[in-house]
Amino acid sequence: MGRARYLAREQFRPAAILSTDVTLAALSSMIDLSVMDNAVSAIADSAPGTQLVVQLRDLSISKWAGELAAIVLLCPILLSIAIWNGFPIIFYDTGAYILEGLGHVFVPERAPVYSLLLYYSGAGVSLWFVAFLQALMTAFVITELARAELEDSMQVWKLIAFVMALVIFTGIGWYVGQIEPDIMTAVMVVAIYLLAFRSDCLGIARTVLLVAIASLAIASHPAHLALAAGLLLFIALVRVVAIAVSRLRIGKPALASPFASLVLAIALVLSANYDLTHKWFISRTGPFFVFARMLQDGLVQQLLSDTCPKSGYPLCKFKNKLPNRADAWLWDGDSPFNALNRFHGRVSDYERIIADSVTRYPLQNAAAALKDTALQFVTFKTGDQIEPQEWVLYSDLAHYVPRQMNSYMRARQQRGELRFDLLNRIHVSAAIVSLLGLPFLLWVAGLRGDWRRATLPAFVLIALLGNAFICGTFSNPHDRYQSRLIWVPFFVLGMLAPRERLFSLQRAVESGT
Repeated sequence: MGRARYLAREQFRPAAILSTDVTLAALSSMIDLSVMDNAVSAIADSAPGTQLVVQLRDLSISKWAGELAAIVLLCPILLSIAIWNGFPIIFYDTGAYILEGLGHVFVPERAPVYSLLLYYSGAGVSLWFVAFLQALMTAFVITELARAELEDSMQVWKLIAFVMALVIFTGIGWYVGQIEPDIMTAVMVVAIYLLAFRSDCLGIARTVLLVAIASLAIASHPAHLALAAGLLLFIALVRVVAIAVSRLRIGKPALASPFASLVLAIALVLSANYDLTHKWFISRTGPFFVFARMLQDGLVQQLLSDTCPKSGYPLCKFKNKLPNRADAWLWDGDSPFNALNRFHGRVSDYERIIADSVTRYPLQNAAAALKDTALQFVTFKTGDQIEPQEWVLYSDLAHYVPRQMNSYMRARQQRGELRFDLLNRIHVSAAIVSLLGLPFLLWVAGLRGDWRRATLPAFVLIALLGNAFICGTFSNPHDRYQSRLIWVPFFVLGMLAPRERLFSLQRAVESGT
């Protein structure tokens, strides 16, 4: 009888929306906080000092006190993996960043802005300062995104609980606490989205902070410059559509502050390179990485076989000794790349090979780029090369951060105690759910004709595709390139599904805006 009354009330809804709601509920039920909400309410009602407990329970991130509390309290949660490890997570590139930043030695293949960030944030005293700064930036953009999207509906404790789930179900904790610019990818994406699509929720102080954070994040890696430029093109396109087709009610995104972030980032990169080399440039190593990816795809071997020795490429004499993996070419000790002076070699030789290959084999190159992009899009396991690395890094770390070496060597990572097989069963499953959820949210927005609410999932999906294209095509597919960003769709799905009432069969409540 109760079911019949319910169906009578809901019969005005299109059947497609009902089926949509049920499907997303099945995909996203792991992140529904309603049960926890009831539990917290029960504890608050029965605890001593009920009034204070209730005030704390109801503290919202829409209030400045709640916003500040959330940012501060999220930092140790985001650093929990590094704290458990006993030392910030270290990657093979960390040594080069420390050498460049603390030793002031230019390393062509490493981003100078991030290297100098280590220096200015006190890495020589403790690498924990760098990890904490990364946690603070991440906590800020997470809090601002939740505040902008959910308005008064997110209490501080709910955001804390959800970020705890984020640390469990995604790799965010492994990147926040890692001395590597990987966490900056997601920070940049979220910051640019807020500046473009939610500028009306920010105010002057938050806008200034987000521009500063976005600029630093963009400048922290050359791939971020390309991704940021692509996202700005997308924002400009949305603005044109919003003006041309006003009936869609998309809302015109702001362009000034995102564009300012990119300009400031370029200025930072130019200044950092000049500081280390006394020359103005953005990057010199792009062709080296593109060449290595084309080598892995067999395109370089094909060109050399078809043109040597007539072409006169310096690589002709190595054509029968080339490795078949990009990483082997770039990093192995017996690679011919070493004989060609590595990243200090003549970049024009690599540019010529790339241009000749694209000219001679355009279809093969396009197919290889498409394949690598698709592979990178679905390659996102946590823990890529997070292993004992002191055999490579010990000398650099011992020279520049000697007082930290005891803690470094005692960490679980250096003791070989980190295992990712079981963890990736959780993380990969959550990532697949998240990726399925993004186009599903877009479909729901289309069914409801509410395109403004489609902007966040659309923006994140474009960012994921752009990141896959840039990393897969201009470098070569690695798990960490997409894993460092995959926590964002999980967070978006967790926020938007409850807001749209997709955990239940209730009609979504209109925001009135």
